[in-house]
Amino acid sequence: MSSMLSSALRNLPVSSAWAAGGLARSLSCSSQFQAAVQPKIKNTLGKTGVKNVVVVEGVRIPFLQSGTSYADLMPHDLARAALQGLLTRTSVPRDVVDYIVYGTVIQEVKTSNVAREAALGAGFSNKTPAHTVTMACISSNQAMTTGVGMIAAGQCDVVVAGGVELMSDIPIRHSRKMRKTMLTLNRAKSLGQKLSIISKIRPDYFAPELPGVTEFSTSETMGHSADRLAAAFSISRLEQDEYALRSHTLAKKAQDAGLLEDVVPFKVPGKDTVTKDNGIRPSSLEQMGKLKPAFVKPYGTVTAANSSFLTDGASAVLIMSEEKALAMGYKPKAYLRDFVYVSQDPKDQLLLGPSYATSKVLEKAGLTLSDIDVFEFHEAFAGQILANLKAMDSDWFAQNYMGRKSKVGAPSLDKFNTWGGSLSLGHPFAATGCRLVITAAHRLKKEGGQYGLVAACAAGGQGHAMIVELYPQ
Repeated sequence: MSSMLSSALRNLPVSSAWAAGGLARSLSCSSQFQAAVQPKIKNTLGKTGVKNVVVVEGVRIPFLQSGTSYADLMPHDLARAALQGLLTRTSVPRDVVDYIVYGTVIQEVKTSNVAREAALGAGFSNKTPAHTVTMACISSNQAMTTGVGMIAAGQCDVVVAGGVELMSDIPIRHSRKMRKTMLTLNRAKSLGQKLSIISKIRPDYFAPELPGVTEFSTSETMGHSADRLAAAFSISRLEQDEYALRSHTLAKKAQDAGLLEDVVPFKVPGKDTVTKDNGIRPSSLEQMGKLKPAFVKPYGTVTAANSSFLTDGASAVLIMSEEKALAMGYKPKAYLRDFVYVSQDPKDQLLLGPSYATSKVLEKAGLTLSDIDVFEFHEAFAGQILANLKAMDSDWFAQNYMGRKSKVGAPSLDKFNTWGGSLSLGHPFAATGCRLVITAAHRLKKEGGQYGLVAACAAGGQGHAMIVELYPQ
């Protein structure tokens, strides 16, 4: 498969044959669904004088399509459930946790520091500090690396990091004209002043400001950017649909095989207990081909079928110094090693963060693409993923945009998102990063690898990548 992929990526436009062949090979390969294989140990990435940071455990409540079972809840409810799931699975005493960091993108104004509200709701001491970060789709990545930095600096030994998103209930504001009028009205002292202000209100003041998944600097949706990116890299509609079908099919197989062990059940108040993701829906290329373009009409290639969907969900990971974890009797899952953040043009290169971040993190860690056993990339759009793979495998792109002498290379699909990805599992913006990291750790153990590479793009033209190293078995 690697030769098929490499050949296809070198020759633009790519033939859709590699996707179909890759799908067949990925589904026929049973290694990831067998018992754990002992890896061939390479040199560890541990550094002398630098504290080792490990991930002990990671969980997430089921990722659900927005408007379903979580629709009546608030973001801190989901985050609290993830925290409680982590506590139940690890039995870590609440008073041992030094700090809690959560990521979120669409903030609920009543709980702007959702980390604090979720922590209190989950029973953590009011003496445990907690703060919230936002960095678009890599918000929980930022939460995790904030925890890594705090532990490495000796400020903490135990940090809980996570992310949460509730797209079922997003803030909808009055128009700015109405907001200004209402604030002015609030300051009016006499009835005459109030009536004068009210008389100036016009019908258009009542038009709400609906939020959109758009770039502030370009006023363009991510879907438009994905469409342009797919066109720039000559990625066809068929190739995108084939990749999306691959994601859903592999996710369904992983779900049925019980491999998505990071998922913890959540008893939704007043409703049934949710036990699994509900966005995994393998279809057919024929059915997917019937959908109309979602963003660039009528000639675009990005559709609802090859895009990630609006999702509700939350995740949490327990991060410790290695010494603390061992002292408490835990067997860590993985080391959290080198990581980088990147930024690039928020218009033409909005979704190419994984390409830039992957090359930089490999260089920082002293690794090559062939050293990586497991790849977990965030799938915002099928076209985005395929464009990143092409960019990584292009000498021209490396030399003209990345400041490199030669390309990084493209991962083999045998190692790439083999348990599904955001297209199928869902993408609660701020919660995805934790899923990527813990899935990489689980796959390394299951498949017998040592190094995993996690990468994601984010709004604003940013990206993140991290090396995950399997803890010695």
